Amino acid sequence: MIQQGQCTIFKKSCLSGTENFAVGTPYIYKIALFPATASLGPDTLTYSSVSSEEITGTGYTAGGKSLVILPPASGGTTAFVSFVNAVWTSASFTARGALIYNGTTDSAVAVLDFGSDKTCSNTFTVTFPTADASTAILRIS
Repeated sequence: MIQQGQCTIFKKSCLSGTENFAVGTPYIYKIALFPATASLGPDTLTYSSVSSEEITGTGYTAGGKSLVILPPASGGTTAFVSFVNAVWTSASFTARGALIYNGTTDSAVAVLDFGSDKTCSNTFTVTFPTADASTAILRIS
């Protein structure tokens, strides 16, 4: 079962100062795709703890894709960060959700539930919401 939300370990890491989304960060953030049968949720600790449940398919490599970070910003009392859409080309697979994680430390950031299985036979895109205080994928208010 996939349950969408920010991972608790990510919240703790933010308060401990061990996450960094600033321009020039030494961290690489990634997104990995998972089938409906995967056990992902806010209690997910690391990518490696769920990697055996990751999808397989043409055009997909274990570990997923590196994300391009949009600069952190704020609006009102909410700080937020988002990413450029992740795209797999020449792909053929089915995914139900995703894990955003710190590819440098392996620490889980957020779980995405696509709401239903998404199947591609050419291009697969994870479209991130608008980077603003109301809809950005990662918000702290």
